[in-house]
Amino acid sequence: MLRKCDFRTRPARRNVVPMKTYRVALVWGSLMIVTSTRCAPKDEWRPLFDGRTTTGWRNFKSDSIGSGWQVVDSALTRAAPGAGDIITRDKFKNFELRLEWKIAPGGNSGIFYRASEDDDAIYWTAPEMQVLDDPHHPDGASRLTSAGANYEIDSSPPGFLKPAGEWNAVRLVVTGNHVEHWLNGQKVVDYELGSPAWEAKVKASKFAPHAHYGRNPEGYIGLQDHGDWVAFRNIKIRVLP
Repeated sequence: MLRKCDFRTRPARRNVVPMKTYRVALVWGSLMIVTSTRCAPKDEWRPLFDGRTTTGWRNFKSDSIGSGWQVVDSALTRAAPGAGDIITRDKFKNFELRLEWKIAPGGNSGIFYRASEDDDAIYWTAPEMQVLDDPHHPDGASRLTSAGANYEIDSSPPGFLKPAGEWNAVRLVVTGNHVEHWLNGQKVVDYELGSPAWEAKVKASKFAPHAHYGRNPEGYIGLQDHGDWVAFRNIKIRVLP
């Protein structure tokens, strides 16, 4: 099926094709249909990390990325103090994000989505999927702040987290107001931004005074520096309608 991009790049000709060029016209038409599939489909997976460099990432409210973030064993790693929170250079609206994370014993980090730079910290604008070593960090005592939770807003169930030092698989789906957190193949959080239930939870939380929290229609993907060693790999995204 032809799409709009085909007609922009190869406008239709109205003249009658001479008989002697008929075969060529058919071949050209076939090529036009085949190459039209190269018009970047929205459901195509795109890597956000190439496994070799920090290209595509920058620090929150900065145009560069600090030396505390390094590529170690093909993973984007918070390896040194002062790294700071980082964000993608591009914004995303509706998407499915997949990645793996591994954290040090007692470690804390997070994955932000639809972040903006309208406040003095990324967590005042962006919901966060918690990254945590539950058994050895105080936040693990509450399901609202345990691994997989929508930090301080929606709790995650226990039993799906792998131990510190092992890789955990994340699937994060954001479409319109609907959000799903998946951890190691299990859906652990499911909520609707802007719903009465969500509004009530936000109103009762520390995020209440921050007008942009959870309300950006699109934004950056972010990774948190909470002072602990953490690594992320196989980071990829696909844009959804």
